[in-house]
Amino acid sequence: MSLDLMPVDREPAAGAVLLTGIPGSGKSTVAAALAATLRMSAHIEVDALQAMIVSGGQWPSPAVNAEADRQIFLRARNACLLADSFARAGFIPVLDDVVVRRSHLDFYRTTLAAVPLHIVILAPGPAEAWRRNQAREKALATDWSPLDEAMRSELAQQGTWIDNAAQTVEETVEAILSVTGLACISEVDQPLR
Repeated sequence: MSLDLMPVDREPAAGAVLLTGIPGSGKSTVAAALAATLRMSAHIEVDALQAMIVSGGQWPSPAVNAEADRQIFLRARNACLLADSFARAGFIPVLDDVVVRRSHLDFYRTTLAAVPLHIVILAPGPAEAWRRNQAREKALATDWSPLDEAMRSELAQQGTWIDNAAQTVEETVEAILSVTGLACISEVDQPLR
């Protein structure tokens, strides 16, 4: 191991992926699988950034909560800072977050500036998302399926929509690689720089 100062940044990554959808849409599972397919990548779970708040954290809830709403943007800002850092170092960041409002999506677009941002919305439908939530080891007590209507209303013309209700994780990853153009830099296709 050398103790010499090494440059961290290199040729920037080809882009970043924001994978969104309502809880139960498969964001975290697909994001991890997508990142594992790429030669140099980082999976940024935005919920994990929220969990870093030790005291005073307010998780999103169906009830009106101004502090929780502020923290949604705080965690998005921190996700973008981390994604920019990885992208500048040549790693494709794959972020997963629940984004159902246009203002939240626009925040990601303006804050994550290092590389082009590919927005992919997983939309298996509210019934399938609820079924998946109940099948989890840690089943969610809150039914977030009403967010589907808000997402479809506010983000209808945004990003690429994938109905992954009947797809395997692998099929969904292949669809994302295809629509983002990142298929050409998957693990088997790209040599290490």
